Amino acid sequence: MLVLFTCGALIGLHAQNSFSKGDKIVNVGIGVGSYYGGDGYTSSIPPFSVSFEQGIIDGLLDGKASIGVGGYLAYTANKWESTYGSTTFGYKYSYFILGARGVFHYQFVDKLDTYTGLMLGYNVVSSSTFGDGMGGSSPTASGIGYSAFIGARYHFSDKFAAFAEIGYGISALELGISFKL
Repeated sequence: MLVLFTCGALIGLHAQNSFSKGDKIVNVGIGVGSYYGGDGYTSSIPPFSVSFEQGIIDGLLDGKASIGVGGYLAYTANKWESTYGSTTFGYKYSYFILGARGVFHYQFVDKLDTYTGLMLGYNVVSSSTFGDGMGGSSPTASGIGYSAFIGARYHFSDKFAAFAEIGYGISALELGISFKL
């Protein structure tokens, strides 16, 4: 992404802004490289997310930049399991993120909407135990969460795009599709 931003700045191509004031976009993505989980997990629901963004300011920086705000929902779950003799036991974890995002867009080339942003939200984390001898505890570790991210949307048409974001959210990398409403 850094190379993309640098090349675009050096080339200085004049692009038609693909995200403007009043635009409404929905992203649906799946995560790669989740921050939740680790070694020894036997099953998992991959991280997935849905976000919405609306353009509130455009015409910034010679007409190439805009600002949007919106919301973010994400979910993932996993299970750690072990067997000792004939006994199977373990933990189940689920992670749900609800957040508000602010996004700064700068378009270097046609059809490619590049952006960076911040999110403030709430992480709802729950766990449960299963199996013999595990007791019945279900601790939680919910709390305020935040994220910084950088991304890009490649527009195949006025209403449809593919996107990629890297940052700290439900996963290290999110890939998906975007729909302009």
